[in-house]
Amino acid sequence: MTVDGFLARADLQRLIDALKATHRNVIGPIVRDGALVYDAIERASQLPTGWRDEQAPGRYRLTQTASPRCFAFAVGAQGLKPLTFAPRESLWRTERNQRGELKFTEVVPPVKPTAVIGVRACDLAALHLQDQHFAYGEYADAYFNQRRRALFIVAVDCAHPAATCFCASTGDGPAATSGFDVALTELDEGFIVTARSDAGRTLADALPLAPVTEEQRGRAAAEHQGAIDAQTRALPGRDLNAALFAQLEHPRWKDVGDRCLACGNCTAVCPTCFCHSESSVTAPDGASAEHVRQWDSCFAAGHSYIHGWVVRGSTDLRYRQWLTHKLGSWHDQYGRSGCTGCGRCITWCPVGIDITEEAAAIVGTPQDHARP
Repeated sequence: MTVDGFLARADLQRLIDALKATHRNVIGPIVRDGALVYDAIERASQLPTGWRDEQAPGRYRLTQTASPRCFAFAVGAQGLKPLTFAPRESLWRTERNQRGELKFTEVVPPVKPTAVIGVRACDLAALHLQDQHFAYGEYADAYFNQRRRALFIVAVDCAHPAATCFCASTGDGPAATSGFDVALTELDEGFIVTARSDAGRTLADALPLAPVTEEQRGRAAAEHQGAIDAQTRALPGRDLNAALFAQLEHPRWKDVGDRCLACGNCTAVCPTCFCHSESSVTAPDGASAEHVRQWDSCFAAGHSYIHGWVVRGSTDLRYRQWLTHKLGSWHDQYGRSGCTGCGRCITWCPVGIDITEEAAAIVGTPQDHARP
């Protein structure tokens, strides 16, 4: 059962207090170092009221306006990924006793229930893909799972997409439709609150919600359509698997390889990328070591290193690997593309490479690959 109501802007602190009352850490978007980032919050006044983002290929800027809205921006540099798939963590520890025997101990970090406010639809879709990779099947990842189960998600519909956004073309936004506990649709005077989960309905019961008027629903629908209409970028289609693998010798791969720095920014900010490396870190006295997992990138030379040979020895081959996997072979693994249209890889690329432009150059225009 879905429950909804209207929360006045003056009562937003009540929502934060209700989340804290359930002994959760509360995380929300704040302005820090010229960017919007997730961090711990205690007060509604810490949210980025009036801040807008300007995004373009290789460009990100913030400006402040007189708007009363807290979420009048698109996306920051990171989604939910660092909260579930840790950038660096120890998996187990090895110790040698005085008799020279080795003892292996799993490292299980403490996890506190966490509520995240301001999650966009593109990041909810990305979280679902991360769930499919880490959380299901015979070999589910316990480290991911415990953090994932501790999340309470307050989504916020996006009404102000950036110029780099294209979630409408991937079917992943701009409005949140699933994967949340509570969703907010922001209007100038407050928020339409939609509770979806049992925990979300419990939260809604603790809030002073008023009935939602038809006029408010109409304005929300108009803003949703406006956010769709504002998106000027699009992928050529939602399933490019066959089209991409039919173009492995296309000259555009060499062209984009000449421009790409292989820095890995795109994979670091991508909310679905999950490549990682593992290594042992030995203590200075040699008595113990930790087995560490940390984020890696398919743009790194070592990522394709096999027994003295780097399989993808040039940047064009690494870019081809990334794009054909992200937009192509993810369909074989997860039944859909690995791109949710957040546009972060475009914004945070130092040389402004645009995934929608590259895909179109290699496989054709959107008209050649009509969406289902």
